Amino acid sequence: MKLADNKATLSFSNGTPSVDLPVYHGNVGPDVVDIRKLYAQTGMFTYDPGFLSTASCQSAITYIDGDKGELLYRGYPIEQLATNCDFMETCHLLLYGNLPDAAGKADFTKRVTQHTMVNEQMQFFLRGFRRDAHPMAIMTGLVGALSAFYHDSTDINNPEHREISAIRLIAKMPTLVAMAYKYSMGQPYMYPKNNLSYAGNFMHMMFATPCEEYVVNPVIERALDRIFVLHADHEQNASTSTVRLCGSSGTNPFAAIAAGVACLWGPAHGGANEACLNMLEDIQRMGGISKVGEFMNQVKDKNSSVKLMGFGHRVYKNYDPRAKLMQETCKEVLAALGLENDPLFKLAMALEKIALEDDYFVQRKLYPNVDFYSGIVQRAIGIPVSLFTAIFALARTVGWIAQLNEMIGDPEYKIGRPRQLFTGAVKRDVVPIGQR
Repeated sequence: MKLADNKATLSFSNGTPSVDLPVYHGNVGPDVVDIRKLYAQTGMFTYDPGFLSTASCQSAITYIDGDKGELLYRGYPIEQLATNCDFMETCHLLLYGNLPDAAGKADFTKRVTQHTMVNEQMQFFLRGFRRDAHPMAIMTGLVGALSAFYHDSTDINNPEHREISAIRLIAKMPTLVAMAYKYSMGQPYMYPKNNLSYAGNFMHMMFATPCEEYVVNPVIERALDRIFVLHADHEQNASTSTVRLCGSSGTNPFAAIAAGVACLWGPAHGGANEACLNMLEDIQRMGGISKVGEFMNQVKDKNSSVKLMGFGHRVYKNYDPRAKLMQETCKEVLAALGLENDPLFKLAMALEKIALEDDYFVQRKLYPNVDFYSGIVQRAIGIPVSLFTAIFALARTVGWIAQLNEMIGDPEYKIGRPRQLFTGAVKRDVVPIGQR
């Protein structure tokens, strides 16, 4: 970051001396006011619930322009990456800052492929969970448990440990998600097949059985790979901030990523596509397309508790660029599987049409987001709704790792320690129990 030509002056109406604060430029995006010395100079903190106006770090990984509807990984537009690159190339880009050439991609893919199996003891660990446990509850436990199996890569301050743990996490997440699914289904686990692509191997572990040969559908393979690319990173969102905060204490990479998985579970974050599909199924039960108008009127009614899921975004105030790409993929998958007349997809299109034309939604810039379509795609592929967020975690793992590594390499990084505006009881004395 570069020091700006101007500075910010904070003045007070009660006669307290004003304070000059440095202003820094990023390469793109808003400037930042450096308030690190504010408390030392004034005895005051800033107050920013939800960190709506706070930059918690400097980063060179992902940039979002919410007003333009722009998403860049290391400077590359998401539209170009999703069209021209696969997930392994995207992982290399996020981790190392550059797109690999053919030899570099082959080397990176080979390194990931060599670590797709998990310790056999993980199967026994899985048996401790109920069969009907939510996959994200299982994933939180499994990812955290990796630190108990891979002691040789738990030192977050050792670059070699961080490197091997990064490769292990990217390689093993599909295996763990598939194991969680197979466990819930009562089916035998399928070991990784290293002659398949990253997405193809995941599909095989999910849907193959020992009874018969499973052939990967290339359309679905591409669709899953695109889902992974579109979800690989998204700047300083809640789960990424959680990973950074957790990692700032010096905990091992597996524990930090497990914290990200736990945060992603929330319906306002990674669980949004699950909530979106549940909403569509609720409308379908109400009567389908004929009830869309009535449903949207309930959404607009401020006295109603009905919410429109899959529309709008905390950052994007324009059409989510990932949503356009996911819509294309959605159509390809439904066509390939003969599901063009899928009632939920037709319902989704009807909702989208109203949201893009109705003044209520247009004025509030409630455009469809990536969750709106990705849930339909995953449902068509045969992935159960409860597993959607686990697949999101699988894809986001590389982003979390890249962000964690960047934080550790930042000479300015310190253990995270937000402050507060205290509104509780002032100091008081304890009265003996007999006198209370």
